[in-house]
Amino acid sequence: MTNSLGDIQNAKAIIIFGANPAVNHPVGFGHFLKAKERNNAKIIVVDPVFTKTAAKADHYCRIRPGTDIPFMYGMLNLIFQNGWHDKKFIADRVYGMEDIMEEAKKWTPEKVEDVTGVPAEQLIQITRLYAKSTPGTLIWAMGLTQHTIGSSNTRMAPILQLALGNMGEEGGGTNILRGHDNVQGATDMCCLSHTLPGYYGLADGSWKYFAKSWGVDYEWLKGRFRAKEWMNKPGFTLSRWWAGVLDGKDGNDKVTNGGTNLKMLFVMGNGITSVAQQAKIKEGLDNLEMLVLCDPFVNEAAILTDKQDDVFILPSATQFETSGSVTATNRTVQWRTKVVEPMYESKTDHEVMFELSKRLGFYEQFTAGMKIKDNKKDFTWPEDATNEIARIIKTIGLTGWTADRIKKHTENWHMFDQISGRGYGAMKGEYYGLPWPCWTEKHGGSPILYNINRSVVDGGMGFRNRFGLEHNGVSQLAGAGSAPKASSNKDGYPEITRDNIEAVLGITLTADEKAKIGKNWKVDTSNIIAEKCMERGIAPYGNARARAKVWTFPDQIPMHREPLHSPRQDLVKQYPSYADKANHYRVDTKYVSKQSEKDWSKEFPINLVTGRLVNMNGAGMENRASKYLAALTPEMFCEINPNLAGKLGIRDGAMMWVHSPEGTKIKVKAKYSFSVSEDRVFMPFHFAGAFQGEDMSHKYPAGTKPYATGESANTITNYGYDIITQIPETKGGLCRIEMA
Repeated sequence: MTNSLGDIQNAKAIIIFGANPAVNHPVGFGHFLKAKERNNAKIIVVDPVFTKTAAKADHYCRIRPGTDIPFMYGMLNLIFQNGWHDKKFIADRVYGMEDIMEEAKKWTPEKVEDVTGVPAEQLIQITRLYAKSTPGTLIWAMGLTQHTIGSSNTRMAPILQLALGNMGEEGGGTNILRGHDNVQGATDMCCLSHTLPGYYGLADGSWKYFAKSWGVDYEWLKGRFRAKEWMNKPGFTLSRWWAGVLDGKDGNDKVTNGGTNLKMLFVMGNGITSVAQQAKIKEGLDNLEMLVLCDPFVNEAAILTDKQDDVFILPSATQFETSGSVTATNRTVQWRTKVVEPMYESKTDHEVMFELSKRLGFYEQFTAGMKIKDNKKDFTWPEDATNEIARIIKTIGLTGWTADRIKKHTENWHMFDQISGRGYGAMKGEYYGLPWPCWTEKHGGSPILYNINRSVVDGGMGFRNRFGLEHNGVSQLAGAGSAPKASSNKDGYPEITRDNIEAVLGITLTADEKAKIGKNWKVDTSNIIAEKCMERGIAPYGNARARAKVWTFPDQIPMHREPLHSPRQDLVKQYPSYADKANHYRVDTKYVSKQSEKDWSKEFPINLVTGRLVNMNGAGMENRASKYLAALTPEMFCEINPNLAGKLGIRDGAMMWVHSPEGTKIKVKAKYSFSVSEDRVFMPFHFAGAFQGEDMSHKYPAGTKPYATGESANTITNYGYDIITQIPETKGGLCRIEMA
């Protein structure tokens, strides 16, 4: 999120792709409504389903799932054709927009209508409104990401904002709504398989930096891997861990994993029944040697599996029984204070991890980093863990996130403006939650990314210089005069290193500073680089151009590619998927071979759309265990258009089968709704406890069965994974419906 929920109140126009904040972020949605009421902001919703957010919109575009790129190119076609783009912004701060302009020429309103289903007149109307109502903010969530082209979708949206000059502006930016509490924090700590914490890569230099920062021997760390080369390779993803267990068995995708399959799964606070391909997840669970589930409520992976032995359920404490920092979707941090001590025999997550590390023989190394600052003999949890993060993570600027500062903000939240985040009184000069990058222990945070209208000290910055100084002979540094306000260097400049700091900043370091300074801003634990940059109004990561063209991706500019299971076979031939990708996060992954296997739409003609309910989140384990929340949605259902249901002979409230191309099916209750058109259905993904028509209630340990159980929508979500991130294609699949 480049801006914040509060800043949305500054917008004159709000366009929302694949997100339903009225349901999924009801408190945050208040800012949308305030923008509408106080600022006369126009809300535009682009979604396959008429949602509760769409009900509050000025314009609703019912788009076919998986066609966001043609829709945005259609907007850009009109924007460039009518001269509504910000020419100076593009010239000074963007690279590769000319390629976007060429591609946009192909997407006339009439062509967009054919591919997306959105009428040409409506595209013209909303594009004119959005382009002329500046600043405009662009919102998205999983409806934009969960596709085989999800990475291209999330490039296309910022390109639209770059073309209009809406980036780095109050009321502008791209604002991505994260699905759960502290998702941003988990992402920043890289609870993923392809990076180290803080988005540091898996290169040797990063490992050596962390080894030193953690206070452990690099050779010891290297010895934890089967062989040195595995340190530098991405691991499995959450969406496809099961492939690592099955390892090509019974026709499953083959894996590359050092000649062995995965044998044990440890799940901590993750409802894996909310992940796609539940039949495959069950198969993976059944074939594990050991399964450990650590949750406050029974993780329904234990209910899904038929495995009888070596399945362990560890009672974990809730968020109210521990303390520490959490990060919001707008990059701000807040301190969570313990309310009660852990109840009964439950343990907090960190206690479980500490005990596990002791038994595995590396507790001292695991906790050593918390003792480095001030040469402590022991550590205090979670303050020293928080300070360890602040000491190490430079890439996103967490240096200012010390435990004391975070606590002070949380305790004085009333001293900050709701819209701008600016502090008053004792908190003057800081923004609430110290939104990263927070370069130093005195820096007040950066509420709006890429804002050159503010000084770096006041949160300003250009675009990061991350991919070299030039490409194809074109400078990647920002143009003349496009540096943040009050910068000593008024033009573009590279990321700051030990070798260039004196030249770029126009300073001379002392001998002592030269001896202490790190190689570059990302590994400078002395923080001399950041401190000197603040004095000179320079962003440590440089001032470059945003890339509309990414030469390291399969598609250098975003290109439309039909979903693997498309209802438009004619368009599949014109816009095919990618070539199959071997060793994609260690798993061979199908793209065009799956797409061209057959005309899937003949047998499965209906688009399948999944999403959230306001009273539940994720797998719904906690929510369905509350009789009050469960009473709101006591059973799994499928929203179906009455006209479609009538053709199939399905009455409102009747049971129906929903089949997927993967050979799976679920039995759910029909719920008539005109929120979905006749070619698609909608289902929530919060249910578990039933599998392909079988009630599994008897598997719950005594007294743990939730008040609501039902089929998981993810039992029938289709095969398909993003070409870059491997996020599953849950928003662009097909299904077939029959009367039960």
